[in-house]
Amino acid sequence: MEYRQLGNSGLKVPVFGFGTATFGGKGDFFGAWGKSDVAEASRLIDICLEAGVNLFDTADVYSRGLSEEILGQALAGRRDKVLLSTKATFRMGKGPNELGSSRHHLLQACEASLRRLKTDYIDIYTMHGFDAQTPVEETLRTLDDLVQSGRVRYIGCSNFSGWHLMKSLAVSKQYGWARYVAHQAYYSLIGREYEWELMPLALDQKVGTVVWSPLAGGYLTGKVRRNQPPPAGSRHHQLKGQEPPITEELLYDIVDALDEVAAETGKSPAQIALNWLLQRPTVASVVIGARNETQLAQNLGALGWNLTDEQVAKLDAASDVRPIYPYWHQRGFIERNPLPVP
Repeated sequence: MEYRQLGNSGLKVPVFGFGTATFGGKGDFFGAWGKSDVAEASRLIDICLEAGVNLFDTADVYSRGLSEEILGQALAGRRDKVLLSTKATFRMGKGPNELGSSRHHLLQACEASLRRLKTDYIDIYTMHGFDAQTPVEETLRTLDDLVQSGRVRYIGCSNFSGWHLMKSLAVSKQYGWARYVAHQAYYSLIGREYEWELMPLALDQKVGTVVWSPLAGGYLTGKVRRNQPPPAGSRHHQLKGQEPPITEELLYDIVDALDEVAAETGKSPAQIALNWLLQRPTVASVVIGARNETQLAQNLGALGWNLTDEQVAKLDAASDVRPIYPYWHQRGFIERNPLPVP
């Protein structure tokens, strides 16, 4: 297993982290992802640890806290061997203060996550989304207090815009508070918008990227092809309209390129898509998920080898899209605004 520095911190994280949104399966949305119980979760964690995957990612909203509960039970007796990452901000109840990144909600949310995870500290505490109704200063002061108290060791954010992240980093610097060392972002061959603004920012400010949905919700596994709809009973059927926007023609072009590289390497389309991400700038860790041991083993097969420059270029070309303004304009002045390269 390769371990990389997490942004501008001294923490080393594995290039693959394990996402536990499949633990619990409470409700229609998370039920479509997976329904691992404690026994299955424990076995998946065993496989991860044997492979060197010691970062486990969850969130309070995953199955209404059940994912955290199952993860905490499955890690009994081996908390010291792992890094735990969880998130807060999204709604956890019907009350007016049971969501957001206010001091009130974050202190309650952190304590609740600690109880469910059966631990007294969280390695990486992530704001699941930006809260525009709470002053950035209030959020960051609260997070700094959690770090100073020892209940949190590092802080991260997720799904922020460029200005959200940059403003937060500036406020942390102004007051000497803990800064975001990681940004958990949606990034894949089918979703490369991250490269337009957030990747240059991460390079400039030394923020590590933790990738979520690296296979675009399963679209890059090779199960969806031209004239071949998603398999019956798949997550795509159950979550129709709740997934990131995907243009079919672009998807098919990418899958064609994945098939070509698969023929050259003997690897699966999913393994190729994951390996491509591991060679991108700023990527510290890629969060993989699995409903069962077979899927986990297949994803782990993306490690230990690298695509050639020619294969990367083929995938880049197939997945490239014209960006929105001002990024298309900046591409016209590439010598002053060079694109990030591996």
